[in-house]
Amino acid sequence: MAAQDELNQLERVFLRLGHAETDEQLQDIISKFLPPVLLKLSSVQEGVRKKVMELLVHLNKRIKSRPKIQLPVETLLVQYQDPAAASFVTTLLKASLSSPSSLMHLLIPTLYHMKYPSEPSKASPFVLTERPKTVQLLLEFMLDVLLMPYGFVLNEPPSRPAPSSPQGGSGTGAASAQGLPQPPPGMSVYAVKRVIGEAQWSPEQLEQCKLGIVKFIEAEQVPEVETVIHLVVASSDTRHSVATAADLELKSKQSIIDWNNPLIINKMYKVYLGDIPLKTKGATVKQELKHEPVSTRVKMKILPHLLRSRLAAECFPANIQVVYDGLFGANTNNKLLFLTLQFVHHICMVCPDTNKPLGLMLLNGLTKLINEYKEDPKLLCVAYSAVGKLSSRMPQLFTKDIALVQQFFESMCKEDADVRLAIQEALSMMVGAYVNLQGALLNLLEALVAAYITKPEVQVRQIAMKFASTVFAPDHVASRYLLLLAAGDPREEVSGEARRTLRSLPSTKTEKEGSRPMPSFPEMVSYIHEKAAQRLKTPAKYIVGTSTLPFNPATFGEIVLYLRMCLAYSAGATSTSQSLMDMQDDAPLIGRYVQSLLFSEASSSSATKGGEANPVHVYMNLLQQLLSAVGGIPVMYCLLEVVSVCPEKLTPNFVDKIDWIKGLMNTNKEDMRELAAQLYAVVVSTMSGNELRTAVQNLIKTTKDTHSPETQHGAILALGYMVGRYMNKRRSLMPTEPTPKENEELIAMATKTIGSFLDSESPLLTVAAVTALGEIGRNSVLLIPADGNGFTKLSLVDNLLARIPSGKETGKMKERAIQTLGFLPVGDGEFPHQKKILQGLMDSVEAKQVELQFTVGEALTNAAIGSCSGAARDVWTCTEDQYCPPDNVKNNDIVPWVLSSVLSKYIPSPNPHVRQAACIWLLSLVKKLSHHKEIQSHLKEIQTAFISILSDPDELSQDVASKGLGLVYELGGEQDQQELVSTLVETLMTGKRAKHDVSEDTEVFQGEALGKSPDGQGLSTYKELCALASDLNQPDLVYKFMNLANHHAMWNSRKGAAFGFNIIAAKAGEQLAPFLPQLVPRLYRYQFDPNLAIRQAMTSIWDALVTDKTSVEKYFKEILQDVISNLTSNMWRVRESSCLALNDLIRGRQADEIIDRLSEIWEILFRVLDDIKESVRKAADLTLKTLSKVCVRMCESTGAAAQRTVAVLLPTLLDKGIVSNVTEVRTLSIQTLVKISKTAGSRLKPHAPRLIPALLEALSVLEPQVLNYLSLRATEQEKVSSSSAMDAARLSAAKSSPMMETINMCLQHLDVSVLGELVPKLCELLKSGIGLGTKGGCASVIVSLTVQCPQDLTPYSGKLMSSLLNGINDRSSVIQKSFAFAIGHLVRTTKDSSVEKLLQKMNTWYLEKEEAPYKSSCCLVVHAISHYSPDVLKAHAGVALPLAFLGMHQEPEEEKGESAEANLWSEVWQEHVPGSFVGIRLYMTELIAITQRALQSQSWKMKAQGASAMATIAKQQTGSLVAPHLGMVLSALLQGLAGRTWAGKEELLKAVGSVVSKCSVELQKPAAGQPTVSEVLDLVLKECKKESLVYKMAALRSAADILESTQEDRFQEITDIILPLIKKNQSASASSPRHDDDDDDDDAKARELQTEVLLCAFETLGKTWPKTIQTQNQFQNEVCSIICDRLKLSTWRVQLGVLRALKVFYQRLLLLDKKPQNAAVLTEMLSDTCTALATPLENKSYSSVRTEALAVVELLLKRIEGSLITEIGQLYHVVSNVPESDQWECLFERSRQQLQRSLATMETDSRPDLKDKAQTMRRKIQALP
Repeated sequence: MAAQDELNQLERVFLRLGHAETDEQLQDIISKFLPPVLLKLSSVQEGVRKKVMELLVHLNKRIKSRPKIQLPVETLLVQYQDPAAASFVTTLLKASLSSPSSLMHLLIPTLYHMKYPSEPSKASPFVLTERPKTVQLLLEFMLDVLLMPYGFVLNEPPSRPAPSSPQGGSGTGAASAQGLPQPPPGMSVYAVKRVIGEAQWSPEQLEQCKLGIVKFIEAEQVPEVETVIHLVVASSDTRHSVATAADLELKSKQSIIDWNNPLIINKMYKVYLGDIPLKTKGATVKQELKHEPVSTRVKMKILPHLLRSRLAAECFPANIQVVYDGLFGANTNNKLLFLTLQFVHHICMVCPDTNKPLGLMLLNGLTKLINEYKEDPKLLCVAYSAVGKLSSRMPQLFTKDIALVQQFFESMCKEDADVRLAIQEALSMMVGAYVNLQGALLNLLEALVAAYITKPEVQVRQIAMKFASTVFAPDHVASRYLLLLAAGDPREEVSGEARRTLRSLPSTKTEKEGSRPMPSFPEMVSYIHEKAAQRLKTPAKYIVGTSTLPFNPATFGEIVLYLRMCLAYSAGATSTSQSLMDMQDDAPLIGRYVQSLLFSEASSSSATKGGEANPVHVYMNLLQQLLSAVGGIPVMYCLLEVVSVCPEKLTPNFVDKIDWIKGLMNTNKEDMRELAAQLYAVVVSTMSGNELRTAVQNLIKTTKDTHSPETQHGAILALGYMVGRYMNKRRSLMPTEPTPKENEELIAMATKTIGSFLDSESPLLTVAAVTALGEIGRNSVLLIPADGNGFTKLSLVDNLLARIPSGKETGKMKERAIQTLGFLPVGDGEFPHQKKILQGLMDSVEAKQVELQFTVGEALTNAAIGSCSGAARDVWTCTEDQYCPPDNVKNNDIVPWVLSSVLSKYIPSPNPHVRQAACIWLLSLVKKLSHHKEIQSHLKEIQTAFISILSDPDELSQDVASKGLGLVYELGGEQDQQELVSTLVETLMTGKRAKHDVSEDTEVFQGEALGKSPDGQGLSTYKELCALASDLNQPDLVYKFMNLANHHAMWNSRKGAAFGFNIIAAKAGEQLAPFLPQLVPRLYRYQFDPNLAIRQAMTSIWDALVTDKTSVEKYFKEILQDVISNLTSNMWRVRESSCLALNDLIRGRQADEIIDRLSEIWEILFRVLDDIKESVRKAADLTLKTLSKVCVRMCESTGAAAQRTVAVLLPTLLDKGIVSNVTEVRTLSIQTLVKISKTAGSRLKPHAPRLIPALLEALSVLEPQVLNYLSLRATEQEKVSSSSAMDAARLSAAKSSPMMETINMCLQHLDVSVLGELVPKLCELLKSGIGLGTKGGCASVIVSLTVQCPQDLTPYSGKLMSSLLNGINDRSSVIQKSFAFAIGHLVRTTKDSSVEKLLQKMNTWYLEKEEAPYKSSCCLVVHAISHYSPDVLKAHAGVALPLAFLGMHQEPEEEKGESAEANLWSEVWQEHVPGSFVGIRLYMTELIAITQRALQSQSWKMKAQGASAMATIAKQQTGSLVAPHLGMVLSALLQGLAGRTWAGKEELLKAVGSVVSKCSVELQKPAAGQPTVSEVLDLVLKECKKESLVYKMAALRSAADILESTQEDRFQEITDIILPLIKKNQSASASSPRHDDDDDDDDAKARELQTEVLLCAFETLGKTWPKTIQTQNQFQNEVCSIICDRLKLSTWRVQLGVLRALKVFYQRLLLLDKKPQNAAVLTEMLSDTCTALATPLENKSYSSVRTEALAVVELLLKRIEGSLITEIGQLYHVVSNVPESDQWECLFERSRQQLQRSLATMETDSRPDLKDKAQTMRRKIQALP
């Protein structure tokens, strides 16, 4: 009917549209009818909707051809926001496509007032996704609106330029040239016109429009990608409100926006640059449509966003256009310049170095800016820095451009400090571009560097030095010279760097290129010589006192040292040490080279201009120059060295400079004097005899000069060196000739003179004397007596030996004393105190004198071998290896005695210091005397000695011993070696060690050893080395390992290095090379050993052996195998080191390298993570974390490797990891799984059937223990109140856990191929899963599946449904809800028949199962279906809704209060029926069926519920219940009534009463299957007789209702039931007011029940009082008297009930209607009544009682007025002769008075209405006759 009306209305609108003749008429009709017509689109009737669409199509056609017609946009937009009118959008947008500009002009202002949904997920008010073209148009228009300046005026004549907009100046573009007006920046003429439209917006309106657009974008109505540019433009707006809103929105989206999206970047460039005509593009844009570039203000907002984008930097040529525009554009400013330069930096960082044009243009732009721009130094800094970055990115652009370097150097000299720093940075980056320069360019650069390396600005010098050191080869002479100049720079940053460059060893790279590590000596010397000569003529010279130097002293010093380095290099020496002692070791080599240089000079002297040209002479001259002016010990040494290595040829030059040398001997530096004394000795010792003698005499004289200790010191040393040199010369040149007598005397005198200073008070002179005596003793016999008085050899020995242990002496003194003692038997083959010296040295051991013991060792060796010692050689010209003693020397070799002393006495000593010293001496003996037969024959004893020291706790002792063992092994023959090895291996592996006897002076613990475990820990390193060698089946390799395990600092000292163990180690390394494959894995692992000593030793071996960096790669498999197999070793150290080694090994690996062992590694590490030792656990944890990272990275990559990794990894993590009972293992497994699931993506799909169930199980296993604990510990009370809250918290925690996160990741990639395997596992989990988390998670997964792949899930829905049903009756309400939630979603994908079965099952459960979980699960399931799949429920409404209706009537449990379930049921019912009345009518049959089932249920509760539901049906439908439904309902109710009473049965009675009373008319009509009223009454009255008072009351009320409505007379039966009740309660009721308040509750309840019973009885009495005269006659007296009696005695509630009954009684009393046949009866009744009424009328407490009593009086008066008055009148006339008449009247009169009295009391009533009523009635009574 309604649909027809709507269609008719639409027809009328059609008709009107058809009749509209003019545009105005049409516009009126549209304005009036379009909005309501559009609303009809949401009609439920298909026909109406079709009609509306027809009308709209018609309208659209009409509007298209009539452009002037205005749509009622305002109204439409208001309507548009109404959520009900969703379909309206399409129509509006269709219209906007037909006339876009005008419509958009209307639409934009309204955006500000739009209301958008708070969550983007909710339905959007715009359905724009399907209309990309519309969106494009809309966005273009919005951008133009945002670009529009406020207050812009377009219609200006083209001759006048348009005013610049407030957003930034606009240049007059091409537009004005063509006679078009000038648009504002960023817009075209067309765009401006379009925005202005017909009526231009005011600035305020425009601001509102812009805000509306920003708001529209914020609401995410269009994709973010499209609107970024709008926000950027809006953020540059001149009005604060717009800019702030856009800025905030941009900031909030900052992290979400992909700044590398081409759409965004291209838009930004397009807006930034406008439509620039490019030569490349053929098509030109129409002038009117051409966009101008945006204003500077907008540009400054766009640039920071371009800086975020890698893509923006790569967009060529747009990037360079932006750069040039920012650097040189007309409207640029400092801020834009700064941003542009940052953009240049960004381009330099990102753009590919192949884009040459880009680089060139950038360079040109930057250099132009640097040349022209002079304002802001900060900007210049950034520009310079950009050039530097560009040079490191594209060096090829710079290589040929030396001018740029010069320009920068020049600028550096001129600019201020800040800019200078920037240029310095730029130039230091540019250096790399010039590394491969050659030819003329290199020379140019050399000249450039030379020019700037002496500039006053330190930064200029620093950069020049950097160019010199980096660009030129290390053997480039000129650049080395420049570096030498820099090395003497006063500023540390310049000089330090230059020195490092000059002294650094060349890298292998430069050597390969063929350049030498430094220039040759002659080249360098001649260049320096040349430069020095030039500089002396320029102001660059340096004046010191009287001397003029070509260089400053610092530079000169560096030059001399560098020349010495070149000399050593040219001579073939490799030492780079700067220590004089080390330099002296190279002297013999240098000597040979110097001689060759001098020899070549001699042979080609004719060709040269003279001696000056020889490099050696030039070198010496330079040294002398520097020495004379400044001095310096290294310079002195260099001079001494060059003269000493070739004295014959070079000393003649110094003959005339003796005094100069003497002057040097008197300087204030001790070392200087020592070196000068040596030089003096060298020069003088080449002179002839007389001069020599004179010199000696002079020196002896000088020693007596006590005024100057320095002079004495020099003289003593010179004497010693001279005598020594002289004697040495005589011995070597004239071994047989005796020394001339006078010379001998002179020498003896000199010796004595020196000896006299041994007891000098000045330690300086004493040391000099000891040194001088040592020098003489080394070279010859001391010419003093052997013993006796005075200065003798014995006194000398004693004197020196006493100094060694003395605490007063300095270290230097002790060193020199020991050396001298060692030298004495060397020069004197018959020295008498040789053994005394040796014994004394060996007994002089003191604690903590390790260095000294090396000196003692050397001295012992020299003294033991005596005259055959190499110490007798000339150290400048002969090496120790080359020295051969003269034949005539007396042999005083006592090595056997020394060796046996050391082995027997000192090595076994209980004092550890003595043992250590002895070990060092032994090492010295073995090393220096390796070929001595005594050593060769005692190798085993020596090895035993060294082994015994190996177990010493002192590290150095161990190290010395290990080195000694290596040497011993090398010395032995093959037979010896085998024996030595077996002894060593046995000792090390069994741990047997030499016993040390403990005497009272034995030091048991050395200082640092206290607190360490004395368990032979010291041997552990050697045990490991031994084990390593044994594993290779090469026990003898242990010696090689010992040689390589060089980790003590001692070996780096001068004394230690002398043993040359580095050479031995190198050799050992070569010998071990074949064993590398077996060694590398072991050594690799040992580098991570927890024992520091072992770690250091093994690292030393590794460094020595594994020089190739790729070794680890090469032996990767072997190392991995070794590490994995040792992870489970039974030694904790090995396990720990294996973990750490594995950690190091796998870091940064590729997948394919470890994938085969991946699962094995994970499993083993899981076991190790539960190790008994904490440090091992920590190591395993570290390794696992690294492994996890590596695996996650593997899974990130694409390709088969990643797929394979996932396949290998997941089973391990799932089977071994997350189910582990070790917390750390579980945690790590889950973290890894989560990370993998994020990175692996779709590769997880094949593994989902395993992964998802495993993770679901883990949800419970890994639940926080505290929740479990709380759940278990909660008391019963708490469980009831908080168990569901706690369960909810647990489930929520599970759902937000990482496992669930991973599951959700997996679910995204599922499809039909996986479901077949996954669903059975899910079903299994649903059945057997134990934890709350697991069950909840399963339900969640099922819901996700129904959303994600509903079609694919259909075949499996049945299985899932049955699994969910199996578990839904869980005791936890939270799980019930989860399962119901899942079922609610699942039914959408399930077959209809399954849903039908499901709902039938719910019906059965609900009606038949009594347990609460069943009831609640039924409720939750049906509610979930109704909520999530309402269409499914609609399809099965016939089954579901009756159940819901029944459920609505569920009684709440007492402790729960209001029934939540009933509410849910009623929600379902209300959702799906149009209204309760109609719903019941629709489903009447089903409802009756289900309620009948409920009534027949075994459960009393269910019966009650059925009764309640039946009652509702009856009540709701009572007025309209007709046959056959009436019969069905009544029969059902009556059926339920049969049988015993049960709680809730009252509902049935109420329902029966309700139905019969409301449908009494219908019941009168006979119908099949419909019970009659009397049948119903019989049954109800039968129920009235039941014992239960509560039930009895319900039955009585029901009977009363029926009797009242049907007018049936069953008063006889009713009184039989009621009167006993009233009488029974009479006595109790009468006494009730006297009860005390202290009575217990039971009494109170009993009293309450009695009251209720009385009330019910009187109510029933009233209602059932019939209108049949016989019954009334029979009962009226009795009833009246009962009522009157009760009125007087009762409580107020009972009085109220009684008064109501009285009222009904008099209402229906027929006696008052007709002539009273029995007036006396009536009078008596009235009299009783009036008397009884006095009580309630005078009741002061309860106004309700008074009110009701008044009503009764009023009724009586009414009825009496109507009939009784006349009747009484007649009565008086008729029976005036009757004697009783007076009595009657009297009685009546008494009643009247009684009433009047009672009413009079009411005239003071507090309630005015009662007062008035009482007065009125009183008057009425008075008026009665």
